[in-house]
Amino acid sequence: MKYYKFKGLLLSKGWLSPAYVGVDDAGRIQHLSEQPPAEVVAFETVNGYALPGFQNAHSHAFQFAMAGMAEKHEPGSRDDFWSWREAMYKCALSLDPAQIEAVAAMLYAEMLRKGYTSVAEFHYLHHDPSGKPYANWAETGERLIAAAKTAGIKITLVPVFYQKGNFGEPPQPRQRRFISATLDDYLHLLDDSAAAVKNDENAKLGFGVHSLRAVNAEDVINTFKDGPTHIPFHLHAAEQRKEVSDCEAYLKKRPVQWLTENLPLNERFHIVHCTHMNNEEVLTLAKSGAQVVLCPGTEGNLGDGIFRLTDYARAGGNWSIGTDSHISLNPLEDLRWMDYAQRLTTHQRNTFDDGATKLMIKTLDGGRRAMTTSPLKDFFEINAPFDAAVFDAGNPFLERRLDQMLPSILYTCDASAILGTLVNGKWRVKNHVHLQQESIRAPFREAMKNLSF
Repeated sequence: MKYYKFKGLLLSKGWLSPAYVGVDDAGRIQHLSEQPPAEVVAFETVNGYALPGFQNAHSHAFQFAMAGMAEKHEPGSRDDFWSWREAMYKCALSLDPAQIEAVAAMLYAEMLRKGYTSVAEFHYLHHDPSGKPYANWAETGERLIAAAKTAGIKITLVPVFYQKGNFGEPPQPRQRRFISATLDDYLHLLDDSAAAVKNDENAKLGFGVHSLRAVNAEDVINTFKDGPTHIPFHLHAAEQRKEVSDCEAYLKKRPVQWLTENLPLNERFHIVHCTHMNNEEVLTLAKSGAQVVLCPGTEGNLGDGIFRLTDYARAGGNWSIGTDSHISLNPLEDLRWMDYAQRLTTHQRNTFDDGATKLMIKTLDGGRRAMTTSPLKDFFEINAPFDAAVFDAGNPFLERRLDQMLPSILYTCDASAILGTLVNGKWRVKNHVHLQQESIRAPFREAMKNLSF
């Protein structure tokens, strides 16, 4: 057993302070109390407040290689999501499997440094640069699992079906690494991916389709119907207005409207972005039990628009957060911007009842469902893995009463306030430094130096 003593630990009902946590060799909590165990034991005393580790519910790891590199805008030029996508295609065609692994390992180490302890990898960079499957169809997925193991983050690999270039259009040549021509091809890929996650106790499997624009409508339905019955299903809805209008022209329905009418939406569904919904879609999606995955950093960077979170939350909607293209990796920043965007549009400050608590509870519950369909009942529990982001009690913003601590963390802190991150009861980041930082950085530096885009 390993024992920690924290200044405080957050439970759904409030703070445990002081907090004594004992974990077994598997990293599962066996003692959780304001009192130490009766037997005499040694403690690691941590001058920090332990929050549950954040879940990153939407990641395209390879795009970390280009984060910040598509931000130069020539005077008089027009740059939007669609021009950014061309740069993304160039990046996708430039990475070999070793580079994919190196980029992902660096990304996952940075996620841990920012307080994430698990990631759902929405994976569609499946094939070699010519568009042919590798001998092992799950080659690149295995590289992502290996990267997560190196960094020490938990991963839910979500290989997704990508079939078309747009509604009713064949794929474009620069999308060739993404494409599974048929549902049988995709299910072959999914089977190989399922075999890959079995080799790592910290890896799980999800599945899904890239989007309505990237898969035939009938195959969207059949992918869910013919796929696994017990794991999360992920897909993009629409982040750009053009996607909504294209969907209306081709399917005669708005994207979320089509999804609610053609799929049995429930808590297994994780629908990314949903940026432009009308009133009916807001209500029907909220009532369905499906989770929306919001990516405020990417949605802002790409000029997508503002999700109607205030209306969706009032209707009982559920959500998680992700970093998508990884232009922003700070979960606290994303949570703030989820709230601030609503304040800017409603001109009110109380967009949620007890905003910090509601943001934390909803985001963690949705994030855990994005990783697995069996979320915990509380933030920390006996026999559950001890995954935590620990905030430095020496930070001046955290010289607060406990009843003010959570809003102080969510609304004032950045990554510099995170003292460390624990996964399965072990430090992965300690005193602000990832413990494998140099061994991860060297191959990343080499991969970036050799990229051709």
